[in-house]
Amino acid sequence: MLTITRHLLDCASYLPSPHCNQRPDPNDVSLLVIHNISLPPGEFGGPYIEQFFQGKLISNAHSYFDEIREMTVSAHCLIKRDGAVVQFVPFDQRAWHAGVSSFEGREQCNDYSIGIELEGTDDLPYTDVQYQCLAEVSQSIQHHYPAITPSRITGHSDIAPGRKTDPGGSFNWMTFHAQIQSLVKG
Repeated sequence: MLTITRHLLDCASYLPSPHCNQRPDPNDVSLLVIHNISLPPGEFGGPYIEQFFQGKLISNAHSYFDEIREMTVSAHCLIKRDGAVVQFVPFDQRAWHAGVSSFEGREQCNDYSIGIELEGTDDLPYTDVQYQCLAEVSQSIQHHYPAITPSRITGHSDIAPGRKTDPGGSFNWMTFHAQIQSLVKG
């Protein structure tokens, strides 16, 4: 099992984001939200996601970046296409990933959730190594934050319906859950 020390994944590269703040209750970490992102849209690789979450995106590097240059968003972690993990916000802090959102009638999901971004799009398959890494990271998060039960792992589209679509139809929830189960049994 991957280890978490001082609310950081030991296996992750850590690139601190300024787009975070204190949770209202640092002990209330009870939801895991899965997202996707690609910058520019539909393109993979490059430093742009990291720059975006750190507030360092150079808007003239691509025409799309001018549209998002004022956004102040982050996630706790990013899992790249090759399985590399980058952490931007310690898990006990509030990353700005969910926006206007609600889970089981409770609003402001950023207050109590952990956000994991997969480098991908709604309509292109994720890589096998991303699923494996996501399962390992999720299992460690669930171990460290036991209020995150399997029923409290959801997609961005589920907490912001009509506004967000990620992780999209290309995300295979059955594969993801099966991989977590194999880790638990293994």
